Amino acid sequence: MKKALINIDYTFDFVAEEGALTCGKPGQEIESELTRLTQSFIDNEELVVFAIDRHKKDDPFHPETPLFPPHNIEGTEGRHLYGSLQQTFEQNKHLNHVMWLDKTRYSAFAGTNLDLVLTERTIRELHLVGVCTDICVLHTAVDAYNKGYKIVIHEKAVASFNQKGHEWALEHFQSSLNATIQ
Repeated sequence: MKKALINIDYTFDFVAEEGALTCGKPGQEIESELTRLTQSFIDNEELVVFAIDRHKKDDPFHPETPLFPPHNIEGTEGRHLYGSLQQTFEQNKHLNHVMWLDKTRYSAFAGTNLDLVLTERTIRELHLVGVCTDICVLHTAVDAYNKGYKIVIHEKAVASFNQKGHEWALEHFQSSLNATIQ
């Protein structure tokens, strides 16, 4: 079965200590595993999608505006990939199987062409990594499940600022979405 890696929101704003909406140390601790997995998929010529949150400054209409401080604002360094992942992306972004996908909702499927991209490539298995386990990774997994994709969650490459939410999401992936936890 053809597979893809969906690398979700591993950006400065979500991971760096001084990020606008950081998960901090839990996010920083997954950097090497997340980067290793990303490079492995790239080396094996499997599709890697960087699904990255994008917001407009002071957008009064976005549903997240009352929930969270401004983050991942277009044109800011907050949207840069965190740590060594930025270099991995820069070195490989010219490849046909490496893709940047701007998203404006929690799920990488909501309002994007992700399903079309995967369908065109006959990909049916999705490997999910990134942050936050219980928000954007979760919503992407739910949409993937509802679209009939096989889901694999890499436990050592997902994190959240909410440890209880992180643990709940890992259980939910397995028990309600039939995901494989690796």
